[in-house]
Amino acid sequence: MSKIKILVLPSDRTGVGKFRSIEPHIFLQNKYPEDFHVDIDFEPKMDDISYWTKYDMVCFHRSLNPDYDKSNTLIQVLNSLGIITVMDLDDYWLPTKEHPAYHLVLQHKIHEKILANIKVAKYVTTTTSIFADEIKKYNKNVFVLPNAINPNEPQFMEPTIPSDKLRFGWLGGSSHLHDLGLMRGFTDAIGQELRDKSQIFICGFDTRGTMTEINAQTGEQKQRDILPQETVWARYEEIFTKNYEFTTPQYKDYLLKFRQEKWTGDEQYYNRVWTEPVTSYAKNYSKFDVSLAPIKDTMFNRVKSQLKVIEAGFYKKAVIASNIGPYTIDLKHCLKNGEFVDGNAMLVEERRNHSDWSKYIEKLVKNPNMAKDMGERLYETVKDKYDLNKVTKDRAEFYKSIIKW
Repeated sequence: MSKIKILVLPSDRTGVGKFRSIEPHIFLQNKYPEDFHVDIDFEPKMDDISYWTKYDMVCFHRSLNPDYDKSNTLIQVLNSLGIITVMDLDDYWLPTKEHPAYHLVLQHKIHEKILANIKVAKYVTTTTSIFADEIKKYNKNVFVLPNAINPNEPQFMEPTIPSDKLRFGWLGGSSHLHDLGLMRGFTDAIGQELRDKSQIFICGFDTRGTMTEINAQTGEQKQRDILPQETVWARYEEIFTKNYEFTTPQYKDYLLKFRQEKWTGDEQYYNRVWTEPVTSYAKNYSKFDVSLAPIKDTMFNRVKSQLKVIEAGFYKKAVIASNIGPYTIDLKHCLKNGEFVDGNAMLVEERRNHSDWSKYIEKLVKNPNMAKDMGERLYETVKDKYDLNKVTKDRAEFYKSIIKW
């Protein structure tokens, strides 16, 4: 029987493209070369029908290309030609009002266009059963293919840097101000004695970007580079340093220069880690022992992927996370009446605000072996379930079933 010919159209070359489109399909072809032929294209020929008819299946993330309306029409044409269309989705179509993309999505009605694509795609793949249930309101043909880790990828094999302190870390992007805001006040609450025995690492710091200035008299709009102190990252930093109160004067001066040169002074409680490419960012897990994962209880967050938990698990890191949506899939609370029981994480209720965050951080600083045990347990939870080899096998079986191979 001939190979199944698949055209893959990633949304980007960054995190979403890597985990949802590029890496899974390269892995698929390498693992099953007799069964699949995969082409990956970032600029499909939308108006050339012969370009599309070479394939049995077209896999795309959200849209075939940035022109959602044209994509929707073409998806229906491909369906009529017997070409299987598989739409992938990893985020809810309408961000929260606090999300940086909210106004852009609303202005261009992107959420409505994503929904339109969901309705006409032959199949939809997504990251969790929670999100799948939501998507099934619009398309019944939904299959869960979770984000997965290639355990042999170098960035997931970095040895942990040794330290006599217990280190807590957060790794993420620029859309989490209101999530991190849940922890506001915890640094003050844990007290100086515990701060002396611990460290905080905020990873992903990035001051690039532009902003629009509007002349109040003329209404003229002008783009300019954003100043470092105007970025959301500076606001993240204020949360974790209590507006730089918990830094030495010399270190505060260093931080406020926003330069990527390495700090060469004394060891600090708070540590800024600059952004890394998608091919190496995960190495930052080697810098700390406990991964922090606060998220607000919103629809957008409830259906998110649990990738942060999966990554931490492969690195055998303990996790303190909000008891919300994706983090309820694999995490089990490990405390009962303050004592360690059979679980693999510490889960925080949103209504508790920073109180549980500080309480659990204090618990682990005083009992560092507990953090190590939690990390080992989480690794056992995720190591097979989210191994890219296993998920690729599931993907191959799914594709063969829908193509009737």
